[in-house]
Amino acid sequence: MGEKVVAGEFDLSDRQRYREKLRQCLSGLERLLAQQRFDRPKNLMGLEIELNLVGADGQPKMLNAQVLERIASRDFQTELAMFNLEVNIAPHRLGGRVFDRLAEELRTALAYADRKAGEVDARIAMIGILPTLDRDDLVSSNLSDVDRYTLLNDQIVAARGEEFTLDIDGVERLTCTSKSIAPEAACTSVQLHLQVTPSRFADVWNAAQAVAAAQIAVGANSPFLFGRELWRESRPPLFQQSTDTRPPELQAQGVRPRTWFGERWITSAYDLFEENIRYFPALLPICDEEDPLTVVAAGGAPRLSELILHNGTIYRWNRPVYDVADGVPHLRVENRVLPAGPTVVDVVANAAFYYGVVRALAEDTRPVWTRMPFEAAAANFDTACRYGIDARLEWPRRGRLGGTTEVDAVSLVRDELLPLAEAGLDAWGVERADRDLYLGIIEERCRRRTNGASWQAATFHRALEAGLSRDAALAATTRRYRELMNQGEPVHTWPVGLPEPVPAG
Repeated sequence: MGEKVVAGEFDLSDRQRYREKLRQCLSGLERLLAQQRFDRPKNLMGLEIELNLVGADGQPKMLNAQVLERIASRDFQTELAMFNLEVNIAPHRLGGRVFDRLAEELRTALAYADRKAGEVDARIAMIGILPTLDRDDLVSSNLSDVDRYTLLNDQIVAARGEEFTLDIDGVERLTCTSKSIAPEAACTSVQLHLQVTPSRFADVWNAAQAVAAAQIAVGANSPFLFGRELWRESRPPLFQQSTDTRPPELQAQGVRPRTWFGERWITSAYDLFEENIRYFPALLPICDEEDPLTVVAAGGAPRLSELILHNGTIYRWNRPVYDVADGVPHLRVENRVLPAGPTVVDVVANAAFYYGVVRALAEDTRPVWTRMPFEAAAANFDTACRYGIDARLEWPRRGRLGGTTEVDAVSLVRDELLPLAEAGLDAWGVERADRDLYLGIIEERCRRRTNGASWQAATFHRALEAGLSRDAALAATTRRYRELMNQGEPVHTWPVGLPEPVPAG
């Protein structure tokens, strides 16, 4: 297996064997679900944040290998490009002062990483898309020197069979092509994990899908790419287009993209894994020696390696995760909606809002997904990405009238979702001080109609008005962003604009 990863060579029998193993894994999962062999409820959550490396000038620095060598911690790992890192926070039990503990751990980890990055004249920036990235930064030669990234790039490029086309029409329009998946590395996100029992999985996943647009509306932080002002959250269209294995003919036929919101509400975690196998060809047909059905029959916990690998090459915004810990299988919902940043308290506030509202929606006696078409949730997601805090979303009417209506995202969050999030955090056993502090940050963003994306855009335009060139304005905005990020106050309190006049660039 290792030799094939290095060589990147697969033959016909590899793909046939892999398809067989995927079906065996799916059967094994089905049996585990039927036999109720999964871990008991533990109320565990986890967090990953993707980060950027920048210089004092705000430009990206291709130094992740050197920085990781100095950090020397398993909590930090490579990401797709040389200007990316990822930090993983150990699982926490939801309850008590969990969000304050999470914030303190993040501050400590990021401050340490920033000091170590400083040894090679780099710094950490926690932002959805680094505004100073140029097309020349996002090329295959700047992918991290890790076999799996090279192999994944080669397989996606081969499946595509031609250059990738980026075409994002927002405040301005960006059109360009790429010979590799490197533009996907521009997207740095926060990934929120929630371990759930199989009986609760579908309700939690459906709730996460329904609320994804609201998450984006209040948390958008990615308005720029390659010098253009695009969508308020430009990561989703960029991610889809930069990993799209479908040439135009397959897109016209309705073939599903590998970066995917989905197309229906579900009744079981099995639905999602089955869709993955039914709709998506293998990119990395690497098999191990495990016979999953034999392991299940013997009462063991199969690794389901092929299923996990395949699942990792399908980029759902709410992804199902199967894993084994301490010899016991479990399921998680991985929420991949949010961009990184702007500050630690903003990230933790976004997490508190998500975990609270998902709990409340999943336990609602009249679930939102029974009152709203899935197509509306998908359309809401695109609308929120495009307009951010100013989006208008479709949502079920209150009371007995039925049907849906259009509502301002800020009104929806403030009047309906924040009270639900409060009830959800109470149900998790989160202390009131934590609950009120972090949900209060979301409420203030709504009151001021401000998030990371709106601050970036407003500050950029102030810099232009001051006479800076576009490139100089983006660099100055990035430097100011990092300065305020390090001060740690939530983004709704940030003053718009640069701290002092800057000579025209």
